[in-house]
Amino acid sequence: MSLQASEIGRFVNDVWDQSIVPTLCEFVRIPNKSPLFDPDWERHGHMERAVLLIAEWCRRQPIAGLSLRISRLPGRTPLIFIEVPPQGRSRGDTVLLYGHLDKQPEFTGWQAGLGPWEPVLRDGRLYGRGAADDGYAVFSSLTAIAALQAHNVPHARCVVLIEACEESGSADLPAHVEALADDIRAPSLVVCLDAEAGDYERLWLTTSLRGNLVGTLAIDVLTEGVHSGAGSGIAASCFDVLRVLLARLSDANTGEIRLAELRAEIPAERRREIHATARLLGRSVAERMPFAPGVRAMSEDPAVLLENSTWRPTLTVTGLDGLPDVGNAGNVLAPRLTVKLSFRLPPTANAAAAVDAVRRALETDPPYGARVTFTGGASRGWNAPRTEPWLEHAVAEASRTYFGHEGMAMGVGGTIPFMAMLGERFPSTQFLVTGVLGPHSNAHGPNEFLHIDYAKRLTGAVADVLARHAQA
Repeated sequence: MSLQASEIGRFVNDVWDQSIVPTLCEFVRIPNKSPLFDPDWERHGHMERAVLLIAEWCRRQPIAGLSLRISRLPGRTPLIFIEVPPQGRSRGDTVLLYGHLDKQPEFTGWQAGLGPWEPVLRDGRLYGRGAADDGYAVFSSLTAIAALQAHNVPHARCVVLIEACEESGSADLPAHVEALADDIRAPSLVVCLDAEAGDYERLWLTTSLRGNLVGTLAIDVLTEGVHSGAGSGIAASCFDVLRVLLARLSDANTGEIRLAELRAEIPAERRREIHATARLLGRSVAERMPFAPGVRAMSEDPAVLLENSTWRPTLTVTGLDGLPDVGNAGNVLAPRLTVKLSFRLPPTANAAAAVDAVRRALETDPPYGARVTFTGGASRGWNAPRTEPWLEHAVAEASRTYFGHEGMAMGVGGTIPFMAMLGERFPSTQFLVTGVLGPHSNAHGPNEFLHIDYAKRLTGAVADVLARHAQA
């Protein structure tokens, strides 16, 4: 590590220990759930508390010329917009750094002593909802810029967007981007810190993201529940109707999606990345899942698992209303079921066509004439443009400098709607999409944690890439 990189690393480490970690602990305590999970977010005020906490921290940072404003549009979640003028002799364009501050709901299954809204520091990890997904992003972004300025390293003009609606599909973000278009301009580089890491040993460049199709399936068979002894064999079970309908969508034995509109070819370059990642990670691809004793992964081949989780469509049932809990379940035929379905779509799939295909498959000729309705929508996936040589070199050098290992590229199974939006709006832009969501970090689930040392190193690596961008 060069002397300058070592000094930047110490600067970053000190800011994390003295300022970022304490503030992130305050952030974890705020239950600022995304609007999809808290429709009364504005009245509850948690989102506003989170916005003001982050804005106050940002304004205190020793960054020359930093300006911050909170963009507010009627009926929409707020957005933090930060602008930093260039430093030194740098290229005259813009870097856009992105993150979000809204959170997923609590979920169940937190270990004893852990919880979603109470921060716990343990073994170099910060446990609690939202620190890793994605509260740390704004702190990391500004600390990377501050580190460069403290050591007189040139950087381009930077703008930072921190939205409050990402976990709800970024429904409010397009309106903010349109309102701020003249201030954002056309970035030559986008840095997004909301993605995964294959391990905690290197910098990971995300090259694709799956889309997400989410919808509600409602099944009506009866107008009221009836005794199963009197009704079964005469009236179909709502659950049996559900099983038939789900079988139209996917093969329960293999998980393969049956609808052609939800599939897409894997590009040759992405296949090469998948196989390189599989060789590196091996069995850990499966081992990052908290399997119950005796349960095995869907394949023994890590390359197949990576294909499945980054480029293959999948279906998950994430919610079910209409059945009582087991302790209160009598011998009654349920009259109605409402089911939440979540599909992950290949990065290049047509999201709108996928929604239409799912609706047709579910609503056409339902079993026994059951009343079936499906309402839903989809966020597009994203496949990165060709990585320019300067960025490929910058990622490799930043990874070697701050992690001691070569960087790697991989697809990610999740969705960041902003990437598809930016990719369409700025087709010549380069993307550094990365993040701290490594093995067992468990974003959205119980026991979510931020790996603090990895976040520190990632912050240094981002500073390194910004410096190399200014020279490109």
